[in-house]
Amino acid sequence: MSYRQQRNYENLQKAYFEGEGEYGIPILGRTEECPCENWIGWNFAKGCEEPEIHGVHFFVDDYQFERVWKQPDVYLDMLSRFQAVCTPDFSPYSDFPKAIQLYNHYRKHWLGAYWQMHGMTVIPTITWSSPDTLEWCFDGEPHNSVVAMSSVGMLRNEELKNWLLTGYEEMIKRINPTKIIWKGKVPEELESERGRIFEIPSFVDKWREEG
Repeated sequence: MSYRQQRNYENLQKAYFEGEGEYGIPILGRTEECPCENWIGWNFAKGCEEPEIHGVHFFVDDYQFERVWKQPDVYLDMLSRFQAVCTPDFSPYSDFPKAIQLYNHYRKHWLGAYWQMHGMTVIPTITWSSPDTLEWCFDGEPHNSVVAMSSVGMLRNEELKNWLLTGYEEMIKRINPTKIIWKGKVPEELESERGRIFEIPSFVDKWREEG
């Protein structure tokens, strides 16, 4: 057994995946179809009574799911009961050092690859921030796959909105997703994309529907 396998070092003792790009980002397999229509945030996953008809997304504050990275095996059984699981949305904030942004991208992909290795239906979460992150934010992402993304916090001003639209255009060009599970408001500039965008209802909208 090698030193790397003996030590609990960034989960490499559990699995080491083929990487893509300059930074060796683990490559995710393509998810061709995802019929799941009921999506809940990670913070509601533990109490979900019907996981087989729900998908889990991680569009919540990072601190709530850091434990999934630190103890991935603890949550394997629970997550495997769900119809689908999005890769964790570790934030690549534009004011973070590039090393931290890359580390968050790597962690997202390692967990996605680990979950796929254990038979889960994994939906790649596509995340970018400032334009320079477009150089590497698609490394490891599958082409022609169902993906997930969020516009939450990206429509506060024109600069952020432009970053969102620029990244979206680049995503279509680079990986051509077949379906986009979308958290947050869809900007009017993307109305023509409605055919492949599936909006996750907000908690308020879902509560109104059930009421």
